[in-house]
Amino acid sequence: MTGDPAAAAGASIETATGDPVLQGLPALASPRARLLVLGSFPSVASLTAQQYYGHPRNHFWPLLSALWGQDLRAMPYELRCGWVARRGLAIWDVYASCQREGSLDADIRAAKPNDLQALVSSLPELRAIAHNGGESARSLRVTQALGLPVFRLPSTSPANASWSFERKLQSWREVFAFAGLLDEHQEEDEGNGWPRGQP
Repeated sequence: MTGDPAAAAGASIETATGDPVLQGLPALASPRARLLVLGSFPSVASLTAQQYYGHPRNHFWPLLSALWGQDLRAMPYELRCGWVARRGLAIWDVYASCQREGSLDADIRAAKPNDLQALVSSLPELRAIAHNGGESARSLRVTQALGLPVFRLPSTSPANASWSFERKLQSWREVFAFAGLLDEHQEEDEGNGWPRGQP
């Protein structure tokens, strides 16, 4: 990717200390979404690429590939987004912006939350919300007030080395099954379900 990495990473303004305020990515969601997975805030790699879960060692896309029997990592990102939308998955983060050096959740400061209520209200078929990792789950009080089942999933981040891929896969499979995202007979309509916003 060409251009200024800081600009690509979503730095829009600077504070008095000179630390940039990083802007997150728009929600990937169609009205057909049945499960909303919420991360905390995109990594440096994700912001630079303007892609959700853009770090090559993040387990998010490998997990979805294993759950659906489709190598999503081999797809161009835009097609990947269309695929997950048609399968009923919505993707967003709990924070709209923050200050952070590096990519660790522990370094997030001055975070501004996304309007989760507005997004959920726009998804009439939504069955459940799942937090991807502990930092995202700090917003459990907010999501539990939205009237849907809420789950806490093991983080797909490469920093979560205490969970094996197989153990993560089992937890994610249970939530995806609950939300109806593993139904082999669900309709695959190529003409509907595209994300409302492409990063």
